[in-house]
Amino acid sequence: MPNPYLPAWEYIPDGEPRVFGDRIYIYGSHDRPGSDSFCDHCLKVWSAPVDRPSDWTCHGVSFSTRDTDGHPADVDWTDRALFAPDVVEKDGKYYLYAYIVDRKGCVAVSDRPEGPFTLLSQYVYRIENQYDNGTFIDPGVLVDDDGRVYLYCGYLRSYMAELDPKRMYEVLDGTYREDILPAEEPFCFFEACSPRKCGDLYYLIYSPKRGSCLDYATSESPCGPFTYRGTIIDNGIDYPAGNNHGSICRIGNQWYVFYHRMTNGTITSRRGCVERIEILPDGTIPQVEMTSLGFEEALNPYRPTPADTACYLTGGCFITEHNPFVRVITQITDGCVMGWKYFDFGCGSDSRMTLLLRVRGCGCRGTLHVCLDRPDGPEIAAVPFGADDALLRAGLAPVEGRHALYLRAETDYSGWLGEPLRGRCLLELSEFLFQR
Repeated sequence: MPNPYLPAWEYIPDGEPRVFGDRIYIYGSHDRPGSDSFCDHCLKVWSAPVDRPSDWTCHGVSFSTRDTDGHPADVDWTDRALFAPDVVEKDGKYYLYAYIVDRKGCVAVSDRPEGPFTLLSQYVYRIENQYDNGTFIDPGVLVDDDGRVYLYCGYLRSYMAELDPKRMYEVLDGTYREDILPAEEPFCFFEACSPRKCGDLYYLIYSPKRGSCLDYATSESPCGPFTYRGTIIDNGIDYPAGNNHGSICRIGNQWYVFYHRMTNGTITSRRGCVERIEILPDGTIPQVEMTSLGFEEALNPYRPTPADTACYLTGGCFITEHNPFVRVITQITDGCVMGWKYFDFGCGSDSRMTLLLRVRGCGCRGTLHVCLDRPDGPEIAAVPFGADDALLRAGLAPVEGRHALYLRAETDYSGWLGEPLRGRCLLELSEFLFQR
């Protein structure tokens, strides 16, 4: 499954990936298409087999502050939205840590990793500070090898505390710490703490003040001090930027970073994505680029490529939803560039190829320039388009090997009064494929 890795209609940002048994589980917020606010009043869980990470199953609503799709509300003191949960396993039980906007958060429990989760308790603590309202924003939890349990959280400032491992919701006296990751350079902590342990090294993945990034810091102790190590991924490089939140996870022998990126021309409709990463012997994670690959090693150019798998969008174009089954790149204006990384065209063919593009015309005419490897790379086709809906066709010489693909829109359309119409939408793109 390419990016975004869940079905097209599902919006699960703030993803916390976990492997329990032989399945990958993704826990996150639940956004709505075209919404003007972050998150929903329910949480949903999806999972996939470790050996088939593109075969996702929805387990439905796992926890909610309102009656939702036959699932009754799980709390009776608020109906505010749920943000950025986490789930950990301890002694055969699965514990969900929920942040409820501007309210005291809570912990829920289930016998199954997919839930549904039953309310266990609100957090119990004796701390006089901002926790009295908006408790434990975006909680991330670590169950260490010795059974001790640590919770990390924060917005604008970072915090951590140790939990009673028998109750899982009570902060142990004397364990609360502030600024576990400083708000100043080089950390620049903003929000979205997610703890992980790899070997003997503790990682905190988080969102810095330049919020389109996922950065990380490491320590030899769960309580720090932490050393800033760098950026893992930035969802705003040559793409409509927005906040970022996610974590890392080992699936089989491969490490991945889970994150989200923006759709519908807003920062509040976010879809989950994933990229392969490498953890080097010194514990560093080289920064990776945003791609269309998801769990795939390469895209197949001879199958239809949905436009919404684009990982490069510049010039003002963006992905939007027409309905639960149709997503397009819209607002394609003069100079917009769209890109997909990476296709494997194979080798050994001498036959010419045909590129087919399904578009919806928006009353203008122009050309789509098709380039390999870079937006200004070798041009393999120039495809004229008109004012109407069409299946565009272009013949081209054989392409071999692994390449990124870019489409650049160009027009000299000036409108019926002869004046240039700057920013005029030229067309929408829904899918394309190559034929030999």
